Amino acid sequence: MLTLHRADALLTGRGADPLPGGAVLVDGGRITAVGPYEELGARAPQARVRRWPGLLTPGLVLHGARELLEEAYHPDGQFEADALGTEPITGAAELAALGLTEARRGNSARRATQKLLARGVVAVTGRLTVPAVRTAVDRSGLELLPPAAGGAAPGVSGARRAVPADPFEGLADVREAFHGVVAAGGPARFAVFAAAGAGSLREAGSAACVATVIGGRLLHRRR
Repeated sequence: MLTLHRADALLTGRGADPLPGGAVLVDGGRITAVGPYEELGARAPQARVRRWPGLLTPGLVLHGARELLEEAYHPDGQFEADALGTEPITGAAELAALGLTEARRGNSARRATQKLLARGVVAVTGRLTVPAVRTAVDRSGLELLPPAAGGAAPGVSGARRAVPADPFEGLADVREAFHGVVAAGGPARFAVFAAAGAGSLREAGSAACVATVIGGRLLHRRR
C-alpha cells in the first residue's frame, strides 16, 4: 500500500537543507520517492496521506544499548511504581536485590524500547548478551548495530551517564544522531519532530517526536 507522508518541512540528511512542504512516498518498507508534496501527490493520487506537523528527518541512533537495556531495570509504571518508582534502576547490588528473571529483564527492555521509539530512535548500538533482551529489541523494530567506536557516542568524551536515553545528548550538532538518510530506494525509516527546522530541533529535543516509522510501519504516534 502506498503511503504519502507530508510534513511542514523535510530534512533528508545531515548536509541537506530543509524542504518546506516536503513529502516521502512509501511502498511497503521502502521509500519510492522524496520531494515536494504537490509533486508526489500528483504522481500517486491513490496513496494514503499522513500529514505531520513539524520536521521529518532520518530516524535517530542511540549509543549504549547494553547500559540502557541490560544494565538497568525499567519498572512497570502500572504495577511497580509504588514499590520501585518510575526511574531506571541501576547498580549491580540494586539489580541483584530485585531477583530479576530473564522474563522480567525482557519486559524491562520492551518498556525501554517503547520509550526510545517515542524519541524518534530507530537504531541502537551495543552488544547484548541476554536472549530475552535481544528478542525485545528484535520485536520492537529497532536495528541493533555494533558498539560505537571507542564505546561512546560520537562527540561524547569522558564518562557517559549510566543510562543513555536522549540521542542528542553530548552532540555538537543534533544531526549527528541521524541514522542514514531519507532517500528514494532506501528503507522507510524516519521520524517527525515538533520543530520548525534543524536549528530548533535541539531546543525542541528528541522528546518532541511526533511519529516514528520503521520498515514503513508507524511504530510511534504521539497521542
